[in-house]
Amino acid sequence: MKTLILAGGSGTRLFPLSREHYPKQFIPLFDNESLFQKTIKRALLF
Repeated sequence: MKTLILAGGSGTRLFPLSREHYPKQFIPLFDNESLFQKTIKRALLF
C-alpha cells in the first residue's frame, strides 16, 4: 500500500503562526507535534 499525504494551502486562518515559509502543516500544535507529524504516525499504523 502506498500513502499519499495532501498538505497544502497558505494557512491564512492561522496567521500569524503560519506564514509563506512556515506553512500550517508544520506548526507544532498538539503535544508539540505538527499536523504533518501526526498524519505520518497514523499512516505508519497501516
